[in-house]
Amino acid sequence: MDMLELTILDAAAALAKGEFTAVEYARRLLDRASRLSSLNAFIHLDGEAVLASARAADERRGRGEKCGPLHGIPLAVKDNLDTAGVPTTAGTPGLRANRPARNAPVVQKLLDAGAIVFGKANMHELAFGITSNNAAFGPARNPWSVTRIAGGSSGGTGVAVSARMVPGGIGTDTGGSIRIPAALCGIVGFRPTVGLWPRTGIVPISHTRDTAGPMARSVGDCVLLHRAVTGGSEVLAPASLRGTRLGVPRGHFWADLEGDTARVCERVLAVLRDAGAELVEADIPDVARLEGSAGFPIALHETVGDLNAYLRDHGLGLDFPALVRECASPDVAGLLRGLAGSGAIPEVAYRQALDVDRPALQQAYRLYFQSQGVDAVVFPSTPLPATPIGEDETVMLNGAAVSTFAAFIRNSSPGSVAGLPGLSLPAGLTSTGLPVGIEFDGPAGSDDRILALGLAVEPLLPSLLPPPC
Repeated sequence: MDMLELTILDAAAALAKGEFTAVEYARRLLDRASRLSSLNAFIHLDGEAVLASARAADERRGRGEKCGPLHGIPLAVKDNLDTAGVPTTAGTPGLRANRPARNAPVVQKLLDAGAIVFGKANMHELAFGITSNNAAFGPARNPWSVTRIAGGSSGGTGVAVSARMVPGGIGTDTGGSIRIPAALCGIVGFRPTVGLWPRTGIVPISHTRDTAGPMARSVGDCVLLHRAVTGGSEVLAPASLRGTRLGVPRGHFWADLEGDTARVCERVLAVLRDAGAELVEADIPDVARLEGSAGFPIALHETVGDLNAYLRDHGLGLDFPALVRECASPDVAGLLRGLAGSGAIPEVAYRQALDVDRPALQQAYRLYFQSQGVDAVVFPSTPLPATPIGEDETVMLNGAAVSTFAAFIRNSSPGSVAGLPGLSLPAGLTSTGLPVGIEFDGPAGSDDRILALGLAVEPLLPSLLPPPC
């Protein structure tokens, strides 16, 4: 048995059977993380604290105490989720001294289920980006090609899970920050319906759009983490693909794809069709315009108030302008300095986005699912694979220089703004060996249905070998 290759489910079962101890498992993972420290997956990792938690887990099991489903399982936690007494920096210099008094409710629920916080994962500074090229703490490096981005903003969690430093972890997602690094690092990432996971105790961008969610190497592990946070113990069975109707919105989500990404994802469609799924080629009306008019005005207006509230509640003695003055990453600093000055989103634009445009986008999705009779939409998680670290402003896509941020969030953002659940699965590799993700988005509240669909689709897709790191 190679401990590094175990899923969360398999590791939890092996621990329960006594095949190895939590301390032995933690030591193996810590050794892996040490040997691959150059990937820069973690901002904070205290090996002695991890081993102390593992020893406590072994002692509780030895005393015959009731053990939760994650007992002894080390998890990477994105560094914008509060962890009691442990630094929560959100990847920004102004929060280096932030040691919250309490765990975020999401973290506490995982600990109550027996999990161990392995380390605080690297991320794009303040979660405002998709590369995780962090100027304060260094870039998270993709284990499939260390000169390329890991995706973001939950890039460190994606790296740690993909590189077998941990079997799973937690990220956050405002516009794609779980699913993008999951796709680029070749793992599974799930964004729950907004509001289903607790949102307090997380360094925020937008209370309307933010959510935490699981990242792992199997859909079953994401189900387990999802259940630990939201409750419920019922077994989730794979959906039947025969007769399942899946929307294929070519007009926005399948346009202008990088060649290998298109090839890999078209092959997934063929596999789904062969498995009995009905593919319905129909576009979601006005999705790009509505996402554009709603997404940024909501997020950027709420950022200032939400961050000020977090800073005040944590007694950190600084406000939004002071935090922004210390930002290290040029892309983040430029954007947030604008919000602190003349670039602030006016209240009238915010109300239009929140009260008119976002509801219109949600209605467009509702009508699409109803009128087309589809259970989910399917599309490439990102239009292109991981690009070189340092291409923060523009990347090349099919011979044209395009905005890095806009290119990578193009497919993940519409469902995010609407608050829908989305699941990214590894779909295969490009000709140069880079992972490609395929995403399934469903109606609000259809989280179990999307995860059950993932359980059915996952065995039909190529099983990726460990990355070459």
